[in-house]
Amino acid sequence: MKKNVFVCLLLFLTAFGFPVVAGIRLPAIFAENMVLQQRSRVAVWGWTGVGERVKVTCSWDKKSYPARGDASGYWRVMIPTPGASYTPHALVIRDGDESVTIGNVLVGEVWLCSGQSNMEMPMKGFSGQQPVEGGPRAIAGSRNPGIRCFTVARKSTIVPQTDCSGKWEIAGPETVPAFTATGYFFARLLNQALDVPVGLVHASWGGSRIEAWMSPASLSDIPEKTIPATDSDIKIANGSPAVLYNGMLHPIVGYGMRGAIWYQGEANRGEPDLYVKMFDRMVRGWRDLWGVGEFPLYYCQIAPYDYDGNLHSGYIREAQARGLETPNTGMAVLMDADSPKCIHPPKKQDAGERLALWALARTYGMEKMHYRSPEVKGVEVEGRVAIITFEMFGSTTGLTSYGKELLNFQVAGEDRRFYPAKAALSGNKVYLFAPAVAHPVAVRYCFDNTSPAELFSVEGNLPVSSFRTDKW
Repeated sequence: MKKNVFVCLLLFLTAFGFPVVAGIRLPAIFAENMVLQQRSRVAVWGWTGVGERVKVTCSWDKKSYPARGDASGYWRVMIPTPGASYTPHALVIRDGDESVTIGNVLVGEVWLCSGQSNMEMPMKGFSGQQPVEGGPRAIAGSRNPGIRCFTVARKSTIVPQTDCSGKWEIAGPETVPAFTATGYFFARLLNQALDVPVGLVHASWGGSRIEAWMSPASLSDIPEKTIPATDSDIKIANGSPAVLYNGMLHPIVGYGMRGAIWYQGEANRGEPDLYVKMFDRMVRGWRDLWGVGEFPLYYCQIAPYDYDGNLHSGYIREAQARGLETPNTGMAVLMDADSPKCIHPPKKQDAGERLALWALARTYGMEKMHYRSPEVKGVEVEGRVAIITFEMFGSTTGLTSYGKELLNFQVAGEDRRFYPAKAALSGNKVYLFAPAVAHPVAVRYCFDNTSPAELFSVEGNLPVSSFRTDKW
């Protein structure tokens, strides 16, 4: 009889929209093997009964931090974390007589990894003859309890989700084949250089557009992008505005982290001008949502690839370079990816490690490292010669073409017709001359789909991005 009364009560509460929570429930990201951001105040949250008191006890300080379930049973508490350590810790979440223990918790550096397929590409590679260069060797030597990855399962929706599917995996030959390759190489270099645990929170989807990862608020002044009204209105699962933010980022917003890395742009190559604005809004929007200040976001510029002559990628790479105008960002140039026929370059170690160089220099204070590709500082014309001067960002060793002839520079006069230019390299300057151009007014370098890098910094071996000095 009592059992029937209890069932009827549950049905009544559910029918009238009252929350019914049995005991403690935690989001998937708060689980065994997780990594918490060091020397910070990190959020821990979950659900319990309405009005129920919750205590979170941390093994490192033996203190308890209280919270209480709101009208939906949701609770949230901020806890201070110690310095990084490989010593496993535990969190105990207690609600009355019930408790949940999260074990094997490390404290270290946490980074969000997001974007489209070049971030999603796993260490084992993609099918269809798309390997990760050096992947097998890296996987074989990957056993390291100090590197861990949580991969968010794909979810596209207009409804902001409170939880996601995923689990924390410890790096090793059994798990690393499924890790994001760019993210893994990023984490591996940070772990080696800093000697601290590194946790990756990986949320990406192949072919996704930037607007899909943006919150509704960050899209508010971008009328070109309309958010679907219902799930049935979603025209592109990985491309409609806000749908991946709602399904994959919203559940983890607020999880303690140091910063984010981003590899995306191919899907938006047809709208470079708008991309500049959307990238800025996305970065600022994420920072507002996390509420921990102007955290760093380092990103990859897309690599050369043959798009069959359609909407050539020089323009989107130019737009991505303008992303550096958003404060506390950095761009890894991949012009030497050497993959003109595969949109997923196998050199993911270069991508991950170049992002890590930005983080080590700018976020972790190793500022004497050469981490930033040279960029055009100015253009001068002396008679029939155009002279490009490059900003070297602290390097005094200049530029190199490794002794090879520079073939990818073009010069135009006032008629706007570009001609191949002869190039001479000296220090941080390139001297250009085209016999058919009497009065140079514009220079372009690798400004097309597939031209590979020819020009590198001596220190750091970092390629110069494609560029143009005109706005034609």
